[in-house]
Formats: sequence, structure tokens, C-alpha cells
Amino acid sequence: QAQLVESGGGSVQAGGSLRLSCVASGYTASYSCMGWFRQAPGKEREGVAFVDSDVSTTYADSVKGRFTISKDNAKNTLYLHMNSLKPEDTAMYYCAADPESCKVAISKADFGYWGQGTQVTVSS
Repeated sequence: QAQLVESGGGSVQAGGSLRLSCVASGYTASYSCMGWFRQAPGKEREGVAFVDSDVSTTYADSVKGRFTISKDNAKNTLYLHMNSLKPEDTAMYYCAADPESCKVAISKADFGYWGQGTQVTVSS
């Protein structure tokens, strides 16, 4: 059974950095697209960053130049390196994976597998 477990969230001051991790288990070969979403209270879920099986990446405009997504296939782990954090980055961050390519998965506006979330809080 597919399972995604996030870690690495926490509280940080504006301008600081955090690294989120997502360990994937189960039939990980089926995870063609992996990525991070976030949801702040009272706001819609937002796609943050994605990496496809060909290692191509996609970023939301709001995080370009500050966040970097990476994947360690040997460890079945997805990372989100977050630098120059801003208060508006405060949200619950979710790891997600889908058997489809990122182009298809993102267009569906839903992913097949989700983690439980990790909270990121950025104070000014």
C-alpha cells in the first residue's frame, strides 16, 4: 500500500530556511509525478513544486527562486528546500504522488496519493 510520510516542518522567522522531507513506501515505481502542495487556513490548496520521472521540475510563481524540489531515488525520499521564507509561506505542506506525468496530474487538480501534512509557520 502506498504511503507518504512528511517531516521537517516547524517555525522559523522570515528570511529563514527549512527543508521538508517525504519518505515514500509501497510501489514507489508507480510514482511518476511527485510534488508538494500547501494549504493555509481559509485558502484553497495550492500546488508549490513538482518533479517528474524525467527529473523535470515545475514551480509556482510565488516560490520560484526560493524553493527547490529534489528527489533521492535511492532513499525513496522527496525534498523541498525552502529559502528566504516569508510569512505568506505559512501553511500545512502536503507531499503528493501520482502515477501520471506531472502535466496530466496537475491538470487533473488531484493526485492519487497524499501524506498527512507538516506545518510550516513563518513569523515576521
